[in-house]
Amino acid sequence: MKLTLADIMRAKTALVGKVTRTPLLPSRHLERTLGIPFFLKMESMQPTGAFKLRGASNATANLPAGTHTVTCCSTGNHGRGVAYAARQSGLKAIVCMSSLVPRTKVEGIKALGAEARIVGHSQDDALQECQALAQDDGVVEISPFDDPHVISGQGTIGLEILEDLPDLKTLLVPLSGGGLAAGVALAAKSINPSIHIVGLTMDRGAAMKASIDAGRPIEVKEVPSLADSLGGGIGLNNRLSFQMCRDLLDEIVLVSEEEIYRAMQVLYYKDSHVAEGACVVGIAACLAGKLAEFQGPVATIITGRNVDMEQFTKVITGQDIQLGDFQLKGTPYGT
Repeated sequence: MKLTLADIMRAKTALVGKVTRTPLLPSRHLERTLGIPFFLKMESMQPTGAFKLRGASNATANLPAGTHTVTCCSTGNHGRGVAYAARQSGLKAIVCMSSLVPRTKVEGIKALGAEARIVGHSQDDALQECQALAQDDGVVEISPFDDPHVISGQGTIGLEILEDLPDLKTLLVPLSGGGLAAGVALAAKSINPSIHIVGLTMDRGAAMKASIDAGRPIEVKEVPSLADSLGGGIGLNNRLSFQMCRDLLDEIVLVSEEEIYRAMQVLYYKDSHVAEGACVVGIAACLAGKLAEFQGPVATIITGRNVDMEQFTKVITGQDIQLGDFQLKGTPYGT
């Protein structure tokens, strides 16, 4: 199927009263540093702490008759969104996650009344369990990215950004399975075809970038990252988000763990925001000079605040971080 702006407009109507219309805030520090107006779309202010509530709520609003249970695979934030939306609709939720998902995200999902199932060591392992559950009558899978209602729900972020900032020239979107990037890019390009949209992700285990380079969905090795929300594959049978990201994103830029670390510090110390590593990949690319030629105004999406606070404290205090077999050397802010 082919999604259009009309699908996103329907999602906008369906989400009234279910999600927060988050503010688009200026970052004076980044404006001074980069020399162009820079804005932050604060999806971290959603009730579940992340943008995923939009897609999950829109998908839940469009379930087939007879559904009694929803299930999903998740790196954390989608699961929280599905759990929240299911509870609001009186449904049971089963969230499948790999052992790489931070404990704080697992506990957040349980706190919303969902069953949290830890399966294997990758998003693909969790997806297999989720799809097996969905074979039962009355159980429906809600994909974190490859679902038309999820993509349309995430696309409402693009609508809001363009409503608040019609002269936006560059939009930086964190990129994982592509549900967010696909929806936001569809909305933004439909309103302003000339807008430049950049997908940003970490340089270790970037599944969508590797798949687009290969010309088809492929598997990548999933490894621990400060941007853990961007981990996981895109599904070898991807129907929607792969093609949409391939066709709608103007470029994809990779950032290192060191660059993510630094950007988390900057967002905290200069803009006073607690945010996940996945949120700052756009900021990281700008500060590292990886987007040397781009026009302002610029906006990026602060996708979530559901960070492991122990790890976050280490980042903002300049301590070393162990990411699996990779040690990230800490650097105190301002040095």
